[in-house]
Amino acid sequence: MNIANWLYQTAMSRPERDAILVGAELRHNYASLLQAICARAAELSERYRVAKGDRVAIFAKNCPEYIELLHACWWIGAVAVPVNCKLHPSEAEWILRHAGATLVYTDGGGVFGPSEYFREAAIAARTETGADVVRPIALEDGELAWLFYTSGTTGKPKGAMLSHGNLRNMALCYTADVDNASAADAVLYAAPMSHGAGLYMFAHLRAGGAHLVPPSRGFDCDEIIDLAITRGDLVFFAAPTMVKRLIAASRLRGFDGAGIRTIIYGGGPMYLADLEEALELFGPRFVQIYGQGETPMTIAALSRDLIADADECRSHRRRASVGVAQSCVEIAIVDGDGNALPPGRTGEICVKSPTVMLGYWRDDRATAETIRDGWLHTGDLGHISGDGFIYLTDRSKDVIISGGTNIYPREVEEALLAHPAVFEVAVVGEPESEWGEQVVAHIVLAPDERASEEELDNWCRQRMAAFKRPKKYVFVVELPKNSYGKILKTALRANAPAG
Repeated sequence: MNIANWLYQTAMSRPERDAILVGAELRHNYASLLQAICARAAELSERYRVAKGDRVAIFAKNCPEYIELLHACWWIGAVAVPVNCKLHPSEAEWILRHAGATLVYTDGGGVFGPSEYFREAAIAARTETGADVVRPIALEDGELAWLFYTSGTTGKPKGAMLSHGNLRNMALCYTADVDNASAADAVLYAAPMSHGAGLYMFAHLRAGGAHLVPPSRGFDCDEIIDLAITRGDLVFFAAPTMVKRLIAASRLRGFDGAGIRTIIYGGGPMYLADLEEALELFGPRFVQIYGQGETPMTIAALSRDLIADADECRSHRRRASVGVAQSCVEIAIVDGDGNALPPGRTGEICVKSPTVMLGYWRDDRATAETIRDGWLHTGDLGHISGDGFIYLTDRSKDVIISGGTNIYPREVEEALLAHPAVFEVAVVGEPESEWGEQVVAHIVLAPDERASEEELDNWCRQRMAAFKRPKKYVFVVELPKNSYGKILKTALRANAPAG
């Protein structure tokens, strides 16, 4: 079933309800949103000749048009390729070429220059042309809907192929395990719509809730507080670092969370002290989720009642977990040979679920390595307690999570190794109180070469997105290695100061 049917049905049955707002300004009710989507879909087909199965990219900050464009793609059976707006244009262009995108919508157009591979269009609002309202094209569950680009240890992004069935099952798990979507809700898009925040739109579209884009088009604590006070019933996804910053700003303003119904946090570790401070100020408004792009937002969840459990001993223990398996998810912990481990034993977390991706776009080898005998091998290490709670103990892929965003060391290392003064480099994550982790580069300079931290930072600035750049450079004579010559990143992490 085409996931766009949910919006169509809501627009037909609840046309007058608020659909999309920018701050306090109403942009669409569900009737006008349906009209806008049909007009966009006609434009894709008639002007840009986009056909079923073609890939259409969106490289832009959050905006009302994002929801229009995603659904316009699905209306005609095209595949959406949302691209992280924080990426450097050269990084985004690599994704567009790999995806084979025929068209990319950007904030202003002209970001990439002429290309034989794709055309560009501005994402800005357009005047409706009175396009006929039609139903979305009929599609099967297994047909591709969303290419979600997530990187691996090689540093090159991989496109997780998410089907219409994957998205529907994710949304059904949301209402069963995360939050009960309501027509009264105002879903706030303070985190990027290209990732978790956008993936969570479906249940609220089905319920007829409002979708609220903040005027800043991003995360601003004072703006969120003001919207909570004036609009109320806010529901939003946030990385743990966002929650921490919101709590700090709320204390300064004397705000107690009134007007916020639910904050769903994930994408990185929430330190127990930070969570308890948030609960003390805001009360039971928090839900934790654990997922990854390959099974979007859907592995485990820790519900608001479990987080708010008044039993101090039990709640401390459970708040350190990522919750229990979501409704349509089966989880196994396996050893290096793929054998299931008993409760309490640490191994790799594996998932079987109708939410698991179809595979990686144009990468059969990576797909075969990641999905084996129907099980998704997440690359995360953890264990399951006797009462079914899942605890993460490490990440086998060396991923650094800063502010809820994944940063892949190999990519940063390759950029630094291209500098003529750098002989060896090892990039690791170091605990940091605000962002969860920060990127630290351990550098060995080539003989008789010199390079300052400022020089290397400028070098990185020209080659990658700002959030990926190291926040600290440590110059060393040599890197710790084992007998095979492999750099021991565990030793570098062990010597890092606590956050």
